[in-house]
Amino acid sequence: MGSTKGPVFLVALTSALVLGVALAGVSSHAAAGCVDAIGIEAPLSGPVADIGREQLAFAKLAVQNDNAANGTDISLVEGDTQLDVTQAATVTQQIISNPRIVGVVGPAASPEVKAVGPLFGRAGLAFITGSATNTALTTSGKYPTFFRMVARDNLEGFQDAHYVINRLKPKAVMIIDDEEVYSTRLVSAMIPAFKRAGIAVDHESVSQRQTNFARLVRKVMPPIGVVLLPWQVAANAEQFGRQLARAHRKAVLFGTDGIQSSAFTIPGSYVSAFGPDIRAIPADRQIAAAAARKFPNFGTFGPPVYAATHVVDDAIASVCRSGETPSRGNVLTAIKATKEATSIFGLPVRFDAHGDLIAAKWFLFKIDRAGKYRMVTTPKR
Repeated sequence: MGSTKGPVFLVALTSALVLGVALAGVSSHAAAGCVDAIGIEAPLSGPVADIGREQLAFAKLAVQNDNAANGTDISLVEGDTQLDVTQAATVTQQIISNPRIVGVVGPAASPEVKAVGPLFGRAGLAFITGSATNTALTTSGKYPTFFRMVARDNLEGFQDAHYVINRLKPKAVMIIDDEEVYSTRLVSAMIPAFKRAGIAVDHESVSQRQTNFARLVRKVMPPIGVVLLPWQVAANAEQFGRQLARAHRKAVLFGTDGIQSSAFTIPGSYVSAFGPDIRAIPADRQIAAAAARKFPNFGTFGPPVYAATHVVDDAIASVCRSGETPSRGNVLTAIKATKEATSIFGLPVRFDAHGDLIAAKWFLFKIDRAGKYRMVTTPKR
C-alpha cells in the first residue's frame, strides 16, 4: 500500500502448519514458558476497515499456529490506526508505553510508516509491515527498526514493464498516471524499461476526479497494444475500460495494486499485487482453508501479515530457546537474523540491511470472463 488508498488488491510447507508446525521447522515446545506480546497496527475501523480486519485475522492465525508449534504464549495487542497518520502516531505511543510488547506488525500504509517510524526507532522496537510499499521507506535510512514483507513500488513498475515487454510484446504502449506520487513513481520505473526495449511510449496524465476519458480513448490506436494504469481509484479504471470497449479499441489494460478490487473487473486485464492468491498455491491449501474460516473471501492483504507475524513469533521463540528473556533489543536482533527457506509466499524470508525482503517480488493476476482475478504465475518451491 504505497499511499492511503482503498482495498485492492504464507505458504504452509505442509498441512501440518495448520496443526502448529512452524515454517522454520523448530520443534514443538522448544520455547516453553515464553510469554510475550506483539502489537498490531491496522485500520480496524474507518473507510478501509475490511483491510484491517483481514490483516488482524491472519495475524491471529499466525500467533495461534506458532504458539502451538513453539510452546510459546504470545498474545496480540490490537491498535486501530483507521489508516490515519495522526491516529497511527497515537496508537504507536500507546504500544511503546506497554513494556510487554517486544515487536510490532504493521502499520498498513506508507504514510503511517513515515509517521511512526521515528517513534519506533527511538524506542528500539522492531515493526514489520505487510502492505506499505513506498520505496523511500527503506532507501532513506530514517527508520532503522523497520522491515517489510512486500516488494517496493519501484520493483512493481520494473517487473510489470518487463512482463508486458516479454509476454504481451506490444509495439507501443500508453501509460496514464493519475497525478499522484504513487502513480508517478511507478511510471518513472516503467518508462525507461520500455524505451530500452525499443517500445514507443505515449505518457499521459489524468486527475483522480476525472471520469470522462474520451480524449484518451481516441488516442488508443494501433500500434498501441497495452494501456498501463498505475491508478488508485479502481472505479475510474473500470470506467476507462468500459469507454475503451464502447469505442471498439482492442488494447489490453494493465493495472497496478491500487486498482485490484471488485470495482475493477474488465475481462482480459492484468493487475499486479504485492501478495499472491494463496488459494491458488497447492501447498497452501490447508492454511487457506483455515484462513477462510476466520475471514471468508480474503484477498492479498492478509497473507503478508501472516508472514510478518510469523517472523516476530519466531524471533521471540529463538530468544527464549537461547535462554534469554525476550526484550525489544534482542528480538530486533533476531528479526535481522531471520533466515527461512520458504514462506506462505513460496519465497525465502531474509532481510537486507535496509529491512527489505531479499528476492521480494510482485504477483500478477489476469481477470477472466466472469470478472474474477486468476493468478498468472504460482511461486515454485
